[in-house]
Amino acid sequence: MLPAPQETDEPDTEGLWIARAQRGDTAAFERLYRRHHGRIFALCYRLCGQAGQAEDATQEIFIRLWQKLPQYRFEARFSTWLHRLALNHALNHQHKQRWWRRLLPLDGQPESSAPEPALQPLDRALPHLPPRPRQVFVLYAIEGYRHAEIGELLGISEGASKAHYHRARQQLKELL
Repeated sequence: MLPAPQETDEPDTEGLWIARAQRGDTAAFERLYRRHHGRIFALCYRLCGQAGQAEDATQEIFIRLWQKLPQYRFEARFSTWLHRLALNHALNHQHKQRWWRRLLPLDGQPESSAPEPALQPLDRALPHLPPRPRQVFVLYAIEGYRHAEIGELLGISEGASKAHYHRARQQLKELL
């Protein structure tokens, strides 16, 4: 059995927590959850614009992480691997939400009683953007993806990604 790693943020210590969690250690998984929850929630919140949906998606992502963790092979940084897992899940979650809204419109009803997180001006403005420009803006300006990658992730052309980004920037300038 491995010795208990110290509570540090060193990458090799995280590797010990990952290895333990892969073997079913829930305390090690909890440590990973605590370390990465904020960033994953922020990604989900920025993509969907609603705290309740973001929290639901975040919880689903960590459930999925627990299921997929044995597949992690330490070939890429864990944070990169988790980010890609989270991004794919968050985009799929949004797609499912749009589908349900066509059947069950929620106009005028609060989506969740979850408190809104403390927000920066940009984060307060993002929910006012239409979904596709918001997604492209978050992926390009905040997460650092290239337009070709965004096009592939969202199933749009690189040119469409650039157009959505331009539209988002114009609308954010007006809002801010």
